[in-house]
Amino acid sequence: MRALQWTGVNELSVGEVPDPELLDDRDVIVKVRRTVTCGSDLHLLGGYIPFMRSGDVLGHEFLGDVVEVGSAVRNHRVGDRVVVSSFVACGQCWYCRQELYSLCDNGNRNPAITEGLWGFAPGGCYGYSHAMGGYIGSHAQYVRVPFADVGAFTVPGDVTDERALFASDAAATGWTGADLGGVSPGDVVAVWGAGGVGQMAARAAMLLGAERVFVIDPLEERLAMTRRYVGCDTLREGTDDVGAALLEATAGRGPDVCIEAVGMEAGGGSPLEDAYDRTKQYLRLQTDRPTALRHAIYHCRKGGSVFVLGVFAALADKFPLGAVMNKGLTVRGAQMHGQRYIPMLLERMQRGELVTEHLATHVMPLDEGPRGYEMFKTKEDGCVRAVFLPNG
Repeated sequence: MRALQWTGVNELSVGEVPDPELLDDRDVIVKVRRTVTCGSDLHLLGGYIPFMRSGDVLGHEFLGDVVEVGSAVRNHRVGDRVVVSSFVACGQCWYCRQELYSLCDNGNRNPAITEGLWGFAPGGCYGYSHAMGGYIGSHAQYVRVPFADVGAFTVPGDVTDERALFASDAAATGWTGADLGGVSPGDVVAVWGAGGVGQMAARAAMLLGAERVFVIDPLEERLAMTRRYVGCDTLREGTDDVGAALLEATAGRGPDVCIEAVGMEAGGGSPLEDAYDRTKQYLRLQTDRPTALRHAIYHCRKGGSVFVLGVFAALADKFPLGAVMNKGLTVRGAQMHGQRYIPMLLERMQRGELVTEHLATHVMPLDEGPRGYEMFKTKEDGCVRAVFLPNG
């Protein structure tokens, strides 16, 4: 089958890889209809996530049709249109029973790697390096889905592919940040990052009852999209006085919940701050640029909540621990618990409460994948997400 492969730092190619096979009676094989780029994939592309091997297939956000079913699968049959959670979880371990699916004890086939990095191993993720299980990614014609009764969800017939696709990761990730960040009715929420995840976190906060939501980003075209499709307030980093605006909206306190939705390659700080972070990351003196996270911590009200939703790998310099402690902040983070949220998200999509198809700004055949990633990385032509059609 055809697949989009990582062949080196900032190098991608489309080539032939073996077709997937059922390896367990709980597996299904999915013929991919649509698969989409994610900002966290750029960390892989740039070589900031270790344990990639040349030829690895990228992609973790996808939707398709079931074409083969293992003998123990009960919830799916051939022909079902399904959206698949990007994280692989067994549904039976202690973490899965607590609905912390991205922390599954059985989803990561290579736990020793991340146990060495982080003390414990999280679950596995499609197409996200051998540190996260070494699973073949979704930028391919077919994907094997382990624990299919847990991680694949039948899409209602009146929900389009374009909308349901983003339940796989972006919408579920956004909901994870807003829900576990503790957004409550009447809160003021600030979200750093107006990409797909940031927009979905903002919409989730609104649906959870936030009184006012601000999305902060340096790119006006993304902010305009956010205002149009999400319907919240926006602030332009580097142009607007973000701190003053947030204080004015909260009687001088600051937001109740701040959500960082940018990740380890953040920019947008002062020229000196940006240069410092980029230089240290380039020299591998730190792995992550925490610019947006610093801003979230500084602007959050005393006693408020900061949620780290963007992907980070290992070590970041100049983390404002003094602000966290002295302001009494609660800081929390997570990879998304898709199995916890996707059924609810599909229902909201069906009712029209959650609109996502606008995120698919560029749709193209899989063979144009390297070009799609270049557009996505450079944000060329207003690219928010590039969607690939592996089977035409």
